[in-house]
Amino acid sequence: MENIYPYWPAPKNIRALTTIRQGGVSLQPYQSMNLANHVGDDELAVITNRQQIILQEKVPSSLAWLIQTHSTEVIDISSLTAFNTPLHADASYSCSANIVSVVLTADCLPVLFCSSSGDQVAAAHAGWRGLCGGILENTVKHFDCPTSKIMAWLGPAIGPQAFEVGIEVKQAFTQHDAKANVAFQLSKPIEQKYLANLYLLAKQRLLQLGITQIYGGEYCTYRQSERFFSYRRDKQTGRMASMIWFT
Repeated sequence: MENIYPYWPAPKNIRALTTIRQGGVSLQPYQSMNLANHVGDDELAVITNRQQIILQEKVPSSLAWLIQTHSTEVIDISSLTAFNTPLHADASYSCSANIVSVVLTADCLPVLFCSSSGDQVAAAHAGWRGLCGGILENTVKHFDCPTSKIMAWLGPAIGPQAFEVGIEVKQAFTQHDAKANVAFQLSKPIEQKYLANLYLLAKQRLLQLGITQIYGGEYCTYRQSERFFSYRRDKQTGRMASMIWFT
């Protein structure tokens, strides 16, 4: 299996991809291309996997790995020079060539952004908390162009038939926008459980911002176990990386 590449009309100098779980050196339960160093995997295995992706995909070595906490914090990495320093944020933005924005996921939604002129990129980690709190909105604020000139790609996340949540999650979104109600399907009436559509919720937020060039959203990390890690399915597991940069 190959890594996943966005199918979108981005400028030719834009490079973007999401890794899959295959092809690395990590052992169970992180087998095998785990790229996260915070989930209990062997540190050397993670380093080896990261180096392998850099070589395989010709990724610049200036990757801005984040310490993600389901926040709405966005960091501008355009002038970053030290890439070994921990960066506490759930999204990063760059307007400098060959600086890589990257997020780690295993059910949460990775969203990659680029400008139509090919000189600005961003990557956001959108779990339901960050998505509801405004991580996408905060990321888009960093772009120095009209939102009509921004395109977004929704990477692999847990699908709408697998992401069961409580009524409190539904209420959190509908309190922000009543239209979010259509993204929730009642699954267990007595327990007040709903199936949530992360892809649709993200699309709604992006459309509200004026971003109409929205692509992706066809995978399910929970159901496609051969290709993806899933925290909800396996609990102790690895993470995929979604990254974007421009040359």
